[in-house]
Amino acid sequence: MTDTIYDAIVLGAGPAGEVVAGRLADAGWKVAIVEQDLVGGECSYYACMPSKALLRPADVLAEARRIPGVPVEEDSGLDPAAVLARRDVVIHDEDDSGQLPWLEERKIDLFRGAGRFVGEGRIMVGNEELVAARAVIVATGSGAKMPPIDGLDSVRAWNNRDATTAKAVPASMVVLGGGPVGAELAQAWASLGTMVTLVDAGDHLLGRDEPFAGEEVAAALRGRFGVDVRVGSEVDSVRAGGAGVIVELEGGGAVEGEELLVAVGRKPHTDGIGLEAIGVEPDERGFVEVDDRMRVGGSDRLFAIGDVNGRALFTHVGKYQAWIVAENLLGREVEAVAEAIGSPRVTFTDPQVAAVGKTLAEAEAAGIDARVVEVPTDGSPGASFQGKGTGGRSRLVVDRARDTIVGATFTGFETADFLQAATIAIVAEVPPARLRHAIAPYPTRSEVWLKLLEQWES
Repeated sequence: MTDTIYDAIVLGAGPAGEVVAGRLADAGWKVAIVEQDLVGGECSYYACMPSKALLRPADVLAEARRIPGVPVEEDSGLDPAAVLARRDVVIHDEDDSGQLPWLEERKIDLFRGAGRFVGEGRIMVGNEELVAARAVIVATGSGAKMPPIDGLDSVRAWNNRDATTAKAVPASMVVLGGGPVGAELAQAWASLGTMVTLVDAGDHLLGRDEPFAGEEVAAALRGRFGVDVRVGSEVDSVRAGGAGVIVELEGGGAVEGEELLVAVGRKPHTDGIGLEAIGVEPDERGFVEVDDRMRVGGSDRLFAIGDVNGRALFTHVGKYQAWIVAENLLGREVEAVAEAIGSPRVTFTDPQVAAVGKTLAEAEAAGIDARVVEVPTDGSPGASFQGKGTGGRSRLVVDRARDTIVGATFTGFETADFLQAATIAIVAEVPPARLRHAIAPYPTRSEVWLKLLEQWES
């Protein structure tokens, strides 16, 4: 056994781990990164990237059909084999060799294997012990959570990895969970010809977002994609049978599919990394608690970033937290505020749902005297270029007392790029009189901001 001393050791080579490792290495630190799976992490191979690759073809086809003069027949469909092949290109056939030069250029040492703490600042990988002289950053991410449903462990069930990398289109599928993962993958597979049933226990899909957003997505899934959407439906049990899997619902009734996709949440990868060796106990959900500098237990030598700390399970938040840690380790004190404000988030269904900050209900629950400013998303001249009937709503949640935005939600065709302006307005607490000077160019869809400001001032 050998031991090697580094300034910093990063557990996990997903986006969060890569960012903090890169920033420290660029500052001259000697850095090691430990990864037992693929460099690039869950998002690159099994989540964000492949799911968007599966969703995009149907969006393009729908837009082409709306625009007169584009040579697309009304009954034209997608080529599932080509879509899956393109998905494989996007995820590099689950090969991370293309990620390695970035690490090599920064002289970051990559250790492939399961890293675990064996003492403070000491990480064992296989037979090699690594020593961190200055910091260890835990960035081990999360995996799909399997709920305690009777019979679930006795049937074949897909998680997000199975659903985003499947090599063939199933004839039918039941999706459990109507959050972003369930809604996106229900649409993706339905667009390729799968008969999908989506079951969610909540009152509406996308329970984290404004109710109208989930209702619009449900309507599109039913109307455009033929998905059988069942909200307010609790699952009683699961069993094998028929075409594949039968899901029994509480109160009677059942749904059936060749495949069963479970998309009900995430669990952090904290088991097996030796936290007990350093006296760290995860919370009741398994997450590692941190302060606003991402420090574990207030230590300036131990940090946890990304999904593993449970503050906001988004790739972009993990990268933000990586910047927070690097800044603090390099002597520039910074505290995270984005998660408390409300991190930006996008569900890439059609309609897309792009949101940041608080919903109206969250604002009211926080004691804010809030009001809503709302206009149609497709009400600007620029929206006409995407074709008629794209629909959607654009909503701002305004704090009456401070006259600033505390939340924003945009639904409709490709609304994700509306979000950064709203995020800046919320973070900077920009009043409407100042926002009026941020002119939206004509004719673009960003003129929705002009319409919102006019409503705000009325």
